[in-house]
Amino acid sequence: MNSAELSPLALAATCAAFGLCVGSFLNVAIYRFPKQHLTVWRPARSFCPQCRRQLEWSENLPVLSWVAQGGRCRGCRGRISIRYPLVELLTAAAWAGLGWLTPGEQWPLLLVRLLVTSALIVVTFVDFDCFEIPDEISIGGMLLSPVISWAVPELHRDTWLAHWVAEGGEPGRTAALVASLGGIAVGAGVLLAIGWAGERALGKEAMGLGDVKLLGAAGGFVGPGGALVALVLASLVGALVGSANIARFYCLLRARVRARNAPTSRARSLSIAKTCGQMLPFGPYLALGTLAVLLYWNHLVS
Repeated sequence: MNSAELSPLALAATCAAFGLCVGSFLNVAIYRFPKQHLTVWRPARSFCPQCRRQLEWSENLPVLSWVAQGGRCRGCRGRISIRYPLVELLTAAAWAGLGWLTPGEQWPLLLVRLLVTSALIVVTFVDFDCFEIPDEISIGGMLLSPVISWAVPELHRDTWLAHWVAEGGEPGRTAALVASLGGIAVGAGVLLAIGWAGERALGKEAMGLGDVKLLGAAGGFVGPGGALVALVLASLVGALVGSANIARFYCLLRARVRARNAPTSRARSLSIAKTCGQMLPFGPYLALGTLAVLLYWNHLVS
């Protein structure tokens, strides 16, 4: 039975099961990408980050192993972060949602969405941890997106540039390839311009090159218009989170000042809180905006 014959519920359940296993691999990528002496493929076996002991197969079962071991390494009894099962469950939920939303007969599009979503999950957690975005994903995405767009032209069926190249008809491989290249140029170019302008205005770095490359890769999958909409969504969500952070840090600082009877003024507390609120990784919000565009482009436009 192929994916076109599966009901939406069965396809979602199948995707969720595979998503759990893929989530386990994504945990490996999230842990290893920022470390110069490790790669995703070497060493081949997973190990405990604390005692470096290689894990048995029974310790690598998604979610179940973490629960059975009480969130601790079987060898050294060191704590294993709850993030590991959360990433696995998040990946399973995301894959299930994609399986539910994507018709079974569009299985090439489903595979692309699963691939992109998995990469965005890795980007999100690495950027939260290290304030950096792995080149393996951003540059790899820029190189891979034109090839995938050519192979799966329905990825750009709603991209205006693809329709313009196809002269109003159904976008084919060439139109999809042009739309992908245009999306890379617009996505990377607009953030590069914003970063340049911000650096001139503020006198310091305003946009990391990791974000530039990530939006370029995203544009390769969602086209130039999609890249701009993803940026707008990311900026709105990032602004809301940043404002909430400023309020949170301000309240914490004022509570600490009152507890210690320190003479720090409200203006000084607000200045410190604003600095804390500005220190946000932008990659997770770009990932969220990209995923929204990838799934709901027509709804966002209307």
